[in-house]
Amino acid sequence: MANPSESEPGIYNFGKVASGILTHVFCVVFTLFVTVLSKPGTSLFSWHPFLMTLAFSFFMTEAVLLFSPHCSPIRKLSHKTKGRIHWILQCFCASCATLGLASIIYNKHLNGKPHFTSWHGLVGLGTVCVVGVQCLAALPLIYHSLAKGWSLAQLKRYHAASGIVTYLLGSASLLLGTCTLWFTSTVGGHTWYLAALCPAFSSLVIMNQVSNTYMAKKRLVS
Repeated sequence: MANPSESEPGIYNFGKVASGILTHVFCVVFTLFVTVLSKPGTSLFSWHPFLMTLAFSFFMTEAVLLFSPHCSPIRKLSHKTKGRIHWILQCFCASCATLGLASIIYNKHLNGKPHFTSWHGLVGLGTVCVVGVQCLAALPLIYHSLAKGWSLAQLKRYHAASGIVTYLLGSASLLLGTCTLWFTSTVGGHTWYLAALCPAFSSLVIMNQVSNTYMAKKRLVS
């Protein structure tokens, strides 16, 4: 069966390839930018922005882009292999996010500051919890014997839908992080807009990729 992307107009296909490559670049550049800005290891707090950005900007984005028909770095591998690598990257994401959350909680505890008093903190906490649940819920996709009474197609649809929500929460957490006092006191002007553009652009590309993939499958089935 022909790949649906092969029937797309050339300019449209080129746009998807370009946006996918740009997403790879954005997630790496944004992660490196925050790493330089936070200087991980210089303080307990420094681990929070570094680990959260590594989790939501790099690992989570690259995990989803593995399935892109236009810009996947492992597009020639089987879907099963991609699925396992995707799950491993998401586990790295969950691990980094958990450590990043733990570092800010302990840092606030040491400094006697209240916890989760901002939208950034609340959305970040929710995202870490959802990422953990998403990783556990993906196990039946890898070991289908765990999914009793569910078809593989149903599991994939639910996983994709919840995955979009999870990714949007992660992007929202990053965007809210660029609005914190720590970030805005160092980054301003055009640099701030470019930094905020990275998670915003990536979320649009990821939503488009996932929705188009399952819309294409629905058209082929019907």
